Amino acid sequence: MTDTPTVDSSNTDQFRSWDGGGGTFWTEYSGRFDEGMAGYHGELLAAADIQPDSVTLDIGCGSGQVTRDAARAAPEGSALGVDLSSPLLDLARTLAAKDQLTNATFVQADAQVHDLGEARFDVAVSRHGTMFFGDRLAAFANIARAIRPGGRFVQLTWQALDRNEGISTFRTIASGGRELPPPPPEAPTPFSMSDPDRVHRLMREAGFADVELTSLTVPMYYGRDVDDAFDFIAGNFASSFDQLADAARSRALDALKVNIAEHLTDRGVLYDAAHWLIHARRT
Repeated sequence: MTDTPTVDSSNTDQFRSWDGGGGTFWTEYSGRFDEGMAGYHGELLAAADIQPDSVTLDIGCGSGQVTRDAARAAPEGSALGVDLSSPLLDLARTLAAKDQLTNATFVQADAQVHDLGEARFDVAVSRHGTMFFGDRLAAFANIARAIRPGGRFVQLTWQALDRNEGISTFRTIASGGRELPPPPPEAPTPFSMSDPDRVHRLMREAGFADVELTSLTVPMYYGRDVDDAFDFIAGNFASSFDQLADAARSRALDALKVNIAEHLTDRGVLYDAAHWLIHARRT
């Protein structure tokens, strides 16, 4: 039994989700997430430029694929993964032990307030782990303190909603076909790091320089066939589907299956997607 981590009040809802039902769902589908991100994973690691003796911090590590690969790349160094989700961290530890990666460790922590040390890490990385902070400036300042001067911080985040066919499509279908307003830009959503001007301003204020955003557009994989993708997507958007009346929910789920079938390729179900690869240097 682990102690409950200290969580900033602005991140309480995120903690409830990631340490509860949300974390359970993504633990079940951790392999699917890794497959979906496969077209971006190599770009992230290349930008991180992890050396044999690097000490790496992985923010929002989830089930730990990035942490494990960082540990493999640094046999004389180490990699620490932090996340709010105890189910995902349990899986991360199991997978690291299976791979005999003794230099990979995992901590349940809110990176916005957790003491990560001072100038402890050569590089920090994050794959979809930095968009959900309640106070991003405080979080990035805390991460900056933990990176040595001149060290790297590399993130992979979503671009704007309208550039991501999958999420925008599923969001509309799960609402019964209604056109929803975009998420508030300052809210902790997948798209809070999608505006380049905001990202530049935020990173500079937090203590980073040489901020660069590279656009990556690689289709995302959602499943091997229609039924496989349907189970994953319907589960991911279950809270939205559940808000519909029975008849509307049935129609929406039918519409989802039809749309998925239209995106079935010989490589599985694919939807267009766009990400930012954000690279910065600690001042």
